Amino acid sequence: MKEITISLCGNPNSGKTTIFNALTGSRQKTGNWPGVTVERKEGVFEENGIKIKVVDLPGTYSLTAYSIDERIARDFLINERPDINVVITDATNLERNLYLTIELLEMGVNCILVLNMMDMVEKRGIKIDIKGLSEVLGIPVIPTIGTKNKGIDKLKKAIIQFAGKRISPLRIDYGLLEDNISKISEMVAKIKEYHLPERWTAIKLLEGDQQVKEWLHLFPEGKAIVSFVESEVPKLEEKIGEDIESYIIERRYGLISGLVKECTERVLAIEEKLSISDRIDKIVLNRWIGIPLFLFFMWIGFKLVFDIGGPFADYIDGFFGAVGDYAKKAIGENWLSSLISDGIISGIGSVLVFLPNIMILFLIIGFLEDCGYMARAAFVMDKLMHALGLHGKSFIPMILGFGCNIPGIMACRTLESEKDRLLTILINPFMSCSARLPIYVLFAGAFFPKHAGTVIFIMYVLGMIVAILTAIIFKKLLFKTAAAPLIMELPPYRMPTLKNVLIHMWERASLFVKKAGTIIFAGVLLVWFLSSMPPGVEYASKNSWIGYFGRAFAPIFKPAGFGFWQAAVALIFGILAKEVVVGTLGTLYGVEEEALSKVLPKYFTKLSSFSFMVMSLLYIPCIAAIGTIKGETGSWKWTGIAVFWSLFVGWTIAVLFYQMGRIFA
Repeated sequence: MKEITISLCGNPNSGKTTIFNALTGSRQKTGNWPGVTVERKEGVFEENGIKIKVVDLPGTYSLTAYSIDERIARDFLINERPDINVVITDATNLERNLYLTIELLEMGVNCILVLNMMDMVEKRGIKIDIKGLSEVLGIPVIPTIGTKNKGIDKLKKAIIQFAGKRISPLRIDYGLLEDNISKISEMVAKIKEYHLPERWTAIKLLEGDQQVKEWLHLFPEGKAIVSFVESEVPKLEEKIGEDIESYIIERRYGLISGLVKECTERVLAIEEKLSISDRIDKIVLNRWIGIPLFLFFMWIGFKLVFDIGGPFADYIDGFFGAVGDYAKKAIGENWLSSLISDGIISGIGSVLVFLPNIMILFLIIGFLEDCGYMARAAFVMDKLMHALGLHGKSFIPMILGFGCNIPGIMACRTLESEKDRLLTILINPFMSCSARLPIYVLFAGAFFPKHAGTVIFIMYVLGMIVAILTAIIFKKLLFKTAAAPLIMELPPYRMPTLKNVLIHMWERASLFVKKAGTIIFAGVLLVWFLSSMPPGVEYASKNSWIGYFGRAFAPIFKPAGFGFWQAAVALIFGILAKEVVVGTLGTLYGVEEEALSKVLPKYFTKLSSFSFMVMSLLYIPCIAAIGTIKGETGSWKWTGIAVFWSLFVGWTIAVLFYQMGRIFA
């Protein structure tokens, strides 16, 4: 079967994810780009017997390669050379969105331009000359409504028809720079081994593009070219009266502006009035009710997570309980029965029982992201974040941390300031990730059944408060600079498609399931082994190896109200992955989640159970998060600060809660 590789790129909020899901459906896989922790999404679909591989490039406004995302997108286009590049644009804002397309065409990249959200264009009374736009740009232009799957079939046909086509690079008149561009292009053309477009290279050198300079430095002649350009730049800037990069950007936007005027017209006289988005924003962005409204939405979300997920969790728990009982009866009382029933089934079952809660959480987060509210949440929190010394954009990685701290930490690269980026990375582990949710659901359900949703909500808010207090402390001690102002685009509100939200939910929930099959599986096996050794000892007793291990650390946790060895072992193994805390307790007690809820009151009180949840929330991040902090900061110093500070804060606040509770109880 013939195979075509295409790349998918576009500005944030252009509907790129919707088009990606429409093309590939459930046939997707997620990994990382080589050498970095940025998420890489790929999918496949078949059309007319041809297999088409879709690589979803990071959302970006340009290919100037200031950020990691921009560099990844450009490096993929240059090094991998896909058969065709599909550029997704928000057709309601052509002037801004076409900038990326123009840059790609200047590179000589084979493109299809997708004008998405055409339903919104029609509502605004705007007509776009699709044929004229295609003729001017020299590439296919496909109108789509991604949320309704309209235009997707035409896009698939265009991909097959134009894949592999060679196009001539777009030539823009750069006025006063043209003589220099021609001279540099001639110099670049003399390097036989260099295969990138000469004119594009010359323009990038004049813009001061560091990556292009590095590529040319690989050739002896290239070093001389770079030196020549660097010597010419001051003269040229004096000649044009501004910096060269700004001049080049203005010329590109000049072309785009003329193109948009030529190919669009307003066909309806629509009264200027507030859009639905504007009217909603008058409420959700209000300076007085914006933050309380956000907290209310959070509270509703966690109520739904517990109230709806609970009954489904009971069914899963009953299933694993029945399987465990059957295994014991079928195999008999021996070490193999103990391994399968007490170790594997109890350990993994006690974690997977929370899958419905996890799925509902990601369903809610996916809905809020796709409808456009998450960007508003960052905007609403901007003034508060600035008052605390944080950048407004820091709130977005913090919100992502609710799903998983790892993408939250990785999202910090969108912050332009290195100090803002480091500070946000250091506080992100205090955001309560979904891996901690099974702990809250278990303990809140066992000790606070009538107010479980509120208790879970308190845990999430407490994590945010500790993160903010940490930011204040670190800002005064380590990062004594003012935060930059927040500049971001607020996308219009849109009704999310069920397909997109479900795909988002399953992508994240499947990672949870994979953890249960790998890290958590290995963790509970190790716990079972240590609980069964030395031979002949009572399983999971204080005289087992794990009992000795736990008793060595238990005194540390006594001031926090849970100074028994089982709790110590669960927290220590929770460093592998926070889900392992529940799996470890299930393995140590040899029971599933429902029975575990009945066993825990023998060891915990309401006060100590709350203290245990606080410790689970705040203490050391999981191994994967620690590795991500090291990868993103490139420093063991900052990684060590994150680890030791979280240990200190987690233990201190858990002890304070317990001791203060004893005083006022």
